[in-house]
Amino acid sequence: MSKTKRTPAGDALTGLILDLFRANGLLLTAGDRLVAPLGLTSARWQILGAIVDAERPEPVAWLARNLGANRQNVQRIVNDLERDGLVAFETNPHHRRAQLVVLTDKGRQVYDAAGRLQVPWVNGLANGLSVKDIEMAHRVVTSLRAGLKDAGEANE
Repeated sequence: MSKTKRTPAGDALTGLILDLFRANGLLLTAGDRLVAPLGLTSARWQILGAIVDAERPEPVAWLARNLGANRQNVQRIVNDLERDGLVAFETNPHHRRAQLVVLTDKGRQVYDAAGRLQVPWVNGLANGLSVKDIEMAHRVVTSLRAGLKDAGEANE
């Protein structure tokens, strides 16, 4: 019986993926702590950010796709955000059932406050890291995301 072995690149990528899993957990915990005084969680903050980053109001399914997240989970969080007055639903002229999600004034204020909290936190986290290394890591993660997206689409 032959054993399949990873290539050196496969070994290195496995190590990176495991570190990304660990970093993701730590980032979510840190984000939860950072924005808890605002009544947010990392997940709520992430969805508010996706709404802000969108060029125009989008339905939940599009927000979920852009985040690489499960639509049902995003819907649940958007419903909570709507209940708390941070987002509202508007009629979608292109689809009767898929309402558009928009930030309310209160949602904008909370999102902006989270951004103000994030600045000193992220600046402190960046201490000792070079911009060049951060940009390289960003390119690697972006390539990994593209490969995962392509592999996911090939399996559909």
